[in-house]
Amino acid sequence: MTTEFRFGIIGCGVISHTHAQEINNIKGAKLVAVADVVEDCAKSVGQTYQVDWYSDYLDLLKRDDIDIVNILTPSGLRGDIAIDAARHGKHVIAEKPIDVTYEKATAMIDACREAGVKLAVISQHRFDHSTVKVKRVIEDGQFGHMVLGECAVNWYRTQSYYDSGAWRGTWAMDGGGALMNQSIHTIDLLQYLVGSVESVFAHTATLAHDRIEVEDVAVVTVKFKSGALGTIVGTTSAYPGLSSRLEIFGTNGSAVIEHDKLTHLFLKSTEQDGQSVNLAAEDLDKPDPTTVFGYAHRLQIEDMMNAIREGREPLVNGEEGLKPLEIILAIYESAKTGKEITLPFKKVESTH
Repeated sequence: MTTEFRFGIIGCGVISHTHAQEINNIKGAKLVAVADVVEDCAKSVGQTYQVDWYSDYLDLLKRDDIDIVNILTPSGLRGDIAIDAARHGKHVIAEKPIDVTYEKATAMIDACREAGVKLAVISQHRFDHSTVKVKRVIEDGQFGHMVLGECAVNWYRTQSYYDSGAWRGTWAMDGGGALMNQSIHTIDLLQYLVGSVESVFAHTATLAHDRIEVEDVAVVTVKFKSGALGTIVGTTSAYPGLSSRLEIFGTNGSAVIEHDKLTHLFLKSTEQDGQSVNLAAEDLDKPDPTTVFGYAHRLQIEDMMNAIREGREPLVNGEEGLKPLEIILAIYESAKTGKEITLPFKKVESTH
């Protein structure tokens, strides 16, 4: 059994510090090298964490002392890098989204399976205490039949945010806007908790930012395969930046997760003297480490390490990482065509 896993990071942007710090916080994990096409970025991160650095990620992949690579590049570059990593025998952790096209995402999955390496896609909020608790009561049948699921990500991004990188706000590299970049985690939790999506109908617009190709406002109606209905709202135009909120309703229960914290959980089975009881109240006054930025990343990285040790799939493998991407691609197709789009949606050519 491997006692220590050695990591390489490809892509030295802002999120690289979260990954580097959490790798260093895990017993049995060690960061050994980083890479970025921008040499100054690679050098800065490498020196910060006292590891080797490269401006060509292939030099990092050629090393024999790296077991897992974390791919943190702009979204549209992850597929090709992951395929190269698999061919070099490296396990892969890819930030969200897995990539920006269905074609490239499935090629990543196939390449990793053919090479016998594991692929995990960052969806750290599946590891939050709030998500785990709600998922458990749903699977126990205490929610009854699903009725309604609603998610809203009302965030704010300045114009300077989009201007900070040539790839930001582009279809080719960002893959989309408020939905693909900011709302994808909450969309993932919506389908993870409520169930598989049957169809979507959407409107999207760019209303508050200049010089971007993608949407900064989106409104979507959702039909789930269970018969439940839902909505998705995502924006980067809600000054000064408000909450992310997920609401789940079944015939026998309801739950609300806001800012990653479980704020409401009601189950008919726990009524007392005919009165509903908020089962989330016990959590509100307790420290929840999974709401601390980076901690849930640590849990997901640990899950990858354990998956390798135990010979199992990571909890969020490539197929799981593909699910929110497919929903968002279907949303974009609906907004473009003005039609309801049924899933599975496997259109591989660009929709823009």
